[in-house]
Amino acid sequence: MPTGHDLMGLMKFLGRDQWRDCFEEVFDDHFGPVLDDDGMEFEDLAETLGGDWAMTLWGCAFEDFLTQDFDVEGGNMVDEYLKRRGWKEGAQAKGYMKALRTSIMSLYEVSDIVPGKSLMARDLIRGGDPVAVSEGTATKTLKQWDRVAARIVSVMGKNSFAGGLLPFTPQATEVLFDGLRGMFGKKGAKKLPAIKDEDLQAVASMFTLSWLFDTLGRALEMPLLQNSDGDDIVFHDVQFPLSSGTTQKDIAARLTAVPGMSQANPRFWNWLEDEPKGGRSTRHSDVLSLDTTMDNGLRALGNVELKGRCLHLSANSAMRADTGTALIQQALGDLVGMPETKVQTVEQLMAERPTGKSGRTSSDIPSEIAEQVVHEFMDRKYRETLDQPVGMLGNKTPRQAAKTPAGRQKVAEWLKYLENQSAKRPSPADPMATYSFEWMWRELGVHDLRQ
Repeated sequence: MPTGHDLMGLMKFLGRDQWRDCFEEVFDDHFGPVLDDDGMEFEDLAETLGGDWAMTLWGCAFEDFLTQDFDVEGGNMVDEYLKRRGWKEGAQAKGYMKALRTSIMSLYEVSDIVPGKSLMARDLIRGGDPVAVSEGTATKTLKQWDRVAARIVSVMGKNSFAGGLLPFTPQATEVLFDGLRGMFGKKGAKKLPAIKDEDLQAVASMFTLSWLFDTLGRALEMPLLQNSDGDDIVFHDVQFPLSSGTTQKDIAARLTAVPGMSQANPRFWNWLEDEPKGGRSTRHSDVLSLDTTMDNGLRALGNVELKGRCLHLSANSAMRADTGTALIQQALGDLVGMPETKVQTVEQLMAERPTGKSGRTSSDIPSEIAEQVVHEFMDRKYRETLDQPVGMLGNKTPRQAAKTPAGRQKVAEWLKYLENQSAKRPSPADPMATYSFEWMWRELGVHDLRQ
C-alpha cells in the first residue's frame, strides 16, 4: 500500500482521457510561452537544464493541476481519485493528496536551516510570521536567506514542502514580482499588493515561467570571453622539450635576450607586447575581456616557464600561442625539440578546480590563519562600506538608509543578500562562508528585521 508522498496512483489516473486533456491545458500555461516563442519542445528543456530540473518543472505543473476544478465529470482529479481509488492509499498518502488539493504556490525566504531536518520559511508574498518546515533533502543544499518557490503542505500536524521546489535568484524574484504587480497592483506601483489566496493559486504558472526565463537566460546567454586582441579565450600550454645536452642556463641566456621577454625569476618570464597600443578593437556588451596589464602599462601576451626538462609557453588564445611558438623556435633553434600543445577551454578549467577531501582548495597556509586574515579583511571592507553609497540602497550609505522605516527594510534585504552570497561558497569551510555579519545588523540597528 502506498504511503507518505507517493503520487503514483494519481499519475496513473492522469492517463484517463478527460484528465489528460485538462492537464495539457495547465501544462501549456506553465511552458507554452517559453516553448512557443523559442520553437522548443519540453525535451529540449530537459536537455538544456538537465533531467532532474525537467522532472521538478513537470511536478510544478502537475501540482498546480491537482488544485484546479474543470468542467468535466468529477471536477477535480484528486477528489475523483480519492472517491474511486482512495481505499488503496494509506492515511498519510491521502492526507498529502488532500493537502496538495488546496495548496498554494508562493515564494519563501528560508532561515534557521538544520541540515537534514528543518528550516523556517517566511512568505514573501502573503507575509506573516515564518513557519517551521520539516525538510530532509532541500536543507542539505539551501543556504541562509535563499528564496524558493514552493507549496507548503500540512499533513498530520507537520509542514513540509511539496515536490515542485524552485530556487529563485534576485533576478527571478524581480521578474515574478513585476508580473504580480502588473496583474494585481495599481499602475506604476512599486510595492507588491495584497493578493488573495485564490488569486495567487490561479497564477501558479507565473512562478514556473519566472524561474524559466531567468534560468534559460543565464544558460543560453553566457557572455563571450575574449582577450584585448579580439581572440576567443582558449588556454594553450605549449611544451618544448629541451634537447639532449641543453641546460636550463642555456635556455635562460637566450630567452633573456629576446625583446618582450621580461624575466621575473631565474625560471619565469612574462612575454610582453612591444609598446602600449591604443585604439583597442570595440567589443559588444555581451563580450567580457580577459587580459593582464603590467605596472608599466604593457599587456602580458603570455608566460614562459622552465619546468624540469621542458620549457612551457602559456597563452590565452590560439593566435598568441602560434605567435609565441614561432618566437621561441626562432630564438632557441635546436636547443629545443618539436613542441606539444595542450588546449583547455574556460569551462574545462572551471570544472577542474582541485579540492581536497574536505572540499578545500589546496594551500600551504593553515586554515585557521587563512580564516583570521580573511575575516579581518572583511571587517575592514564592510566597516568602510557602511559609509559608502550602495546601489541596492538607492545609492545611499547603509547608515543613511537605516534612518527611515523604508530604508531599514532595504538595509535588511541588502544584508541578507550579502549573507546569502557568502554562504554559497563551494566549501562550507571557506573563510568567506564562515564570516559572521551579525555585527553589521546590530550596528545598523536592524537586527529586529533579521527573520
